[in-house]
Amino acid sequence: MLKQTEGSHAVAEAIALCRPQVICAYPITPQTHIVEALGEMVKAEELVNCEFINVESEFAALSVAIGASAAGARTYTATSSQGLLFMAEAVYNAAGLGLPIVMTIGNRAIGAPINIWNDHSDSMSMRDAGWVQLYAETNQEALDLHIQAFRLAEELSCPVMVCMDGFILTHAYERVDVPTQDEVDAFLPRYEPRQILDPADPVSIGAMVGPEAFTEVRYLSHHKQLRALGLIPQLAADFHKQFGRNSGGLIRSYRTEDAETIVVALGSVNGTIQEVVDEMREQGSRIGSVSICSFRPFPLVFLREALRHAKRVVVLEKCLAVGLGGIVSDGVHRSLSGIGLNSYTVIAGLGGRAITCASLRGLFEDAERDELEQVTFLDLNAEVISHELERESKARRTGPTAEAILRRIGTVASHIG
Repeated sequence: MLKQTEGSHAVAEAIALCRPQVICAYPITPQTHIVEALGEMVKAEELVNCEFINVESEFAALSVAIGASAAGARTYTATSSQGLLFMAEAVYNAAGLGLPIVMTIGNRAIGAPINIWNDHSDSMSMRDAGWVQLYAETNQEALDLHIQAFRLAEELSCPVMVCMDGFILTHAYERVDVPTQDEVDAFLPRYEPRQILDPADPVSIGAMVGPEAFTEVRYLSHHKQLRALGLIPQLAADFHKQFGRNSGGLIRSYRTEDAETIVVALGSVNGTIQEVVDEMREQGSRIGSVSICSFRPFPLVFLREALRHAKRVVVLEKCLAVGLGGIVSDGVHRSLSGIGLNSYTVIAGLGGRAITCASLRGLFEDAERDELEQVTFLDLNAEVISHELERESKARRTGPTAEAILRRIGTVASHIG
């Protein structure tokens, strides 16, 4: 059914259609509308046979989800930003225990300084925890990916994060096609856990493992991710057959057939990139783009094939590895090992800074001339940086950097409770 709705509500409807048995909820912007909507459905008995548990923290949310999943329940939760960091121990535990929990990440910057707007710092911080990470480009894809995520998680007995850009997607109203319950039931079978705590057949879950077996346990987690490289495209094909939409998969190429310059990115920014690609194509530029949907597992072989005939690659990412540069770029560079082409990292959109068509066009034109630095910060205010460095060189007690910059640009700091 076609409807105009907020991205968070679209995701909530998708989750409800997947028949979760336990939902663990703690609010944090910008994912709160998802769990609020699910809570309302449970209260109104629109979502039945589901226990909605309000907890006292994000750590508790995932801890309760771990217990529920270990007991054999189809389990869901959601978080963002500092909330994901607060549950970090449990994030690793869920993956190490092989529990098929699905969790939405409403992507948001990590402080300090505090920032509630979008970038990918939060989910990237957990990139090696053992969860599959899928990134949505649109609200329709966010809806579709959650339906696929439950089946993927339960096939592998491995937790899955579905990452959607905070505010840009979570709070945007778009037209989406919400499937029927019968359609989802036909795609997502009844949950049959691979492991379960059963008093009639007692076992230990999460026992102490020493050096004699820990490497093998970790390797098997790695093996699940390698299996996902084959399963994710298969599920996307099954989804397309069932629902008539192309959603998910590992990567998607856009106008790359004869492209000399290819831009690689995750999430909603791909829509803006594609607009600029179309504009530049009309003026004769041979440019295309690749959207990565599956960041973990990282599709090295598939990306290599998509990029191998280009002359240069621009990796646009909404996260910064401080002291190094790019995070997504690391995987892209590995996929290009032995291929002689120029590769550039562009850090953009940190803390919700707008990524405009005009800025991207200038960036891509510089890339076509191979005039980019290896690591470029899009729309960096060089005058502010220069002034702050000079100020710090003249005095020992300089005070907080963030507040000094805000005074310099004439903005008053916000205090968010």
